[in-house]
Amino acid sequence: MRPIPLHVALTFDENYWAPAYAVMRSICLASRRPADLVFHLIHTGLDARRRDQLDAIATEFSVATHHTDLTTHPAYRAFVDELPIGKPFTPIIYARLLLDRLLPPDVERVIYIDSDTFVRGPIEYLAELDLAGKPIAAVLDPGRHKLMLGRDFRQNGDLFDFHFAYFNSGMMVIDRKVFGIADLPGQTRRMYESGLLARLQYDQAVLNLVFKDNWLPLDFRWNLICPLPAHEVLEPQLLHYTGHRKPWNLLSGVAFSSAYRHTMTNAVFYEFWRERMRRRLLHPFARLIGRG
Repeated sequence: MRPIPLHVALTFDENYWAPAYAVMRSICLASRRPADLVFHLIHTGLDARRRDQLDAIATEFSVATHHTDLTTHPAYRAFVDELPIGKPFTPIIYARLLLDRLLPPDVERVIYIDSDTFVRGPIEYLAELDLAGKPIAAVLDPGRHKLMLGRDFRQNGDLFDFHFAYFNSGMMVIDRKVFGIADLPGQTRRMYESGLLARLQYDQAVLNLVFKDNWLPLDFRWNLICPLPAHEVLEPQLLHYTGHRKPWNLLSGVAFSSAYRHTMTNAVFYEFWRERMRRRLLHPFARLIGRG
């Protein structure tokens, strides 16, 4: 019997091409079935050089890569053009809500992973997981109370109870059919029209409201939030570098920072570092030119 494909989806813009590269390579290294991996790279347009760098992983590990350019995707454009753009809802944020419409029709199970992660466990464990009819499996968010209720835990008390089981959407195992039945695009539009969307923290809150009490909890080690060196002893399967401390910084102080750098490879790590330094140096001048 032919093994089932291991479908993995990442959504990112051009600022995260190198972290996406690191996530892909970490998955390949940790998997016992790398030849069955299929990466769905959903992005807001990458130039040919960046695509080639990501596709080089296919050559190294004999995996498959598929690109979806959101800038020319009709379903995505129609969805985003009706909704507000800006923090916290930047254009790429909306892509997770459209995953069932962005993937090829033959994909039944997909593992969605944020680009600020590092995978250490075999992804096939998630691909073969029994979801028990649930649309998604995910990990409870340890910072959920602030995310749900805001300042002084009073802001959104009418939407979220203190005991609400609020998951982090940085890693989700998705049953494509059940996920699609929820009609996330339609529900998001209605939240925008009612004014509710303006009160929410990213698309994660949308997902939690839509899938309230209808998701499968996973062990925290499959999405360890804000991992520090002291957490290494827990043997996390997936690290999620939320917050300002990122493993692609020279002095990050996060868990497995050295392993991350060598997974990204030194060549990509330092190319990405130089790119960010140039962007920071040019940013003040770009603003001055804009004022002129």
